[in-house]
Amino acid sequence: MTDFAHKPTLTGDLVVLRPVDGADYEALAAAMDDPDVARLTGSHGEIGEERAREWYRTRKDQTDRLDLAIVDKASGAVVGEAVLNDWDPDNQCCNFRILISPSGQGRGLGTEATRLIVGYGIEQLGLHRISLGVYAFNPRARRAYEKAGFTVEGVLREALLWDGEWVDEIVMSVLAQDWKAVRSVS
Repeated sequence: MTDFAHKPTLTGDLVVLRPVDGADYEALAAAMDDPDVARLTGSHGEIGEERAREWYRTRKDQTDRLDLAIVDKASGAVVGEAVLNDWDPDNQCCNFRILISPSGQGRGLGTEATRLIVGYGIEQLGLHRISLGVYAFNPRARRAYEKAGFTVEGVLREALLWDGEWVDEIVMSVLAQDWKAVRSVS
């Protein structure tokens, strides 16, 4: 098992995942500040370009997480980020999260980005388990995660208060053996 110090570039048919650079800050801040993206990710409050710049500037030096920009190969535009974080090396597991801007949604970019980073985490980093949380009002993301081998483990009831309504968080994970089964049929 290795740490997350190496920041790879991962290439698929639709997207390229690569380390975030200075030219990406504006697009990532705009994606995070989009009201629909904020709702789907459960993010309260605006980020803004300056906060995004400060955050991403330090990501390349982190050895316990991997933050990659998602680039739409068709347009060359940065449409989001894919992240492995909360790394637990003793148990060979981590958390996954992804953010896709409205311009990148509905075209399979998130599904492919998920598959690329999960494959890297399991096959290259030696992770045994990758987990995530997805809010109940985001069934499109849940389907993308299922396509990458994630299965539902449980529900955190009323985990998010959004616009005065409580929303459940669905906990999902993919194990190395689940990933191998998904890879063998894709």
